[in-house]
Amino acid sequence: MNFDLTEERQMLQDSLRRFLSDRYTTSVRNDILESETGFSADIWGQLAELGVIGALFSEEDGGFGGAGFDISTVFEELGRAGVVEPLLDTALLGGGLIAALGNDDQKALVEEVIGGAVQLAFAHGEPNSRYELSRVETTAQAEGDQIVLNGRKAVVVNAEAADHLVISARESGAADATDGISLFLVPRDAEGLSLRGYALLAGGRAAEVELDNLRLPASARLGGAGAAWSAMAGVFARAEVALAAETLGAMETATELTRQYLLTRSQFGRPIGTFQALQHRVADLLIEIEQARSAVINAAGHLEGDARMRDLNVAAARNLIGRAGRLVAEDSIQLHGGIAMTQEYELAHIAKRIVMAEHRFGDADTQLERFLDLSAA
Repeated sequence: MNFDLTEERQMLQDSLRRFLSDRYTTSVRNDILESETGFSADIWGQLAELGVIGALFSEEDGGFGGAGFDISTVFEELGRAGVVEPLLDTALLGGGLIAALGNDDQKALVEEVIGGAVQLAFAHGEPNSRYELSRVETTAQAEGDQIVLNGRKAVVVNAEAADHLVISARESGAADATDGISLFLVPRDAEGLSLRGYALLAGGRAAEVELDNLRLPASARLGGAGAAWSAMAGVFARAEVALAAETLGAMETATELTRQYLLTRSQFGRPIGTFQALQHRVADLLIEIEQARSAVINAAGHLEGDARMRDLNVAAARNLIGRAGRLVAEDSIQLHGGIAMTQEYELAHIAKRIVMAEHRFGDADTQLERFLDLSAA
């Protein structure tokens, strides 16, 4: 089987890599991290002009990609450069759910997302949910011709900058049931919605979201009442593949920075990279990266397939990436020494991204449990 990129994906990868290598320096990122929004509007607009956002949507939805390998190609390059712009949250999560469930009026937002004019956030995780993606305690109750939302959402990435939030709420069923979950498209400035924002350790911003008698028309619902889980599961799988590919790109950067450092840092009159013990450690990192690449390819290739096999392979990839990522981050820091922890050095940010990526949607142990459950099903 040929795993080489198609000509179109190779062109996308090359153009994105050139753009980010020219524009996304460590100093530029540090300025972005200190900004109020947590991302650069200029870079966001240029990514849209390059077609990067469009590559994450199918032709039917107004893009030109949307397949698993389109996602992995884009996010590997974003991870390689340590990009903090919220493509995962705006395009894959928010945009993906609107594309999957929205009516014609709601889907008009997808075109604006692809053009870079609209930001989105997916308000789903809650204080008690941890990694249980089906646990939704926020309620949606019908009152006349309106729907009233009450509850709290935790660590909603990009909420402050979002023009609209896609909010999950339960209309029926137990707190952890997959049936009964609905999604609602809500303007950020809606009455009854309040945000408490903060910076994230690995870049970007998130917010705690309070829903206090937030009243919406029934037309704000995405899809049918209580029937959002299937679309959510598909979008979560795409986001997890993106996160795995992003981590893979970051692992490659961390290892390359380490290799370069070992070839320039001298001790006892010669580069420390000539010491066999250190060479072996770098070789181990390269082996881990190749295993991680195979896992990402496997997961991306199963995104359009059967739901059980899709989720099984995604869980396997996230488990492997989580374990390999920790090893790469820790060994890269150890081989560098103290300089690896300084904000002015590229590895400091890259290592944080690798470590923190594992904890979104489920850490390595959680992914292993999911894999075992799916294997036994």
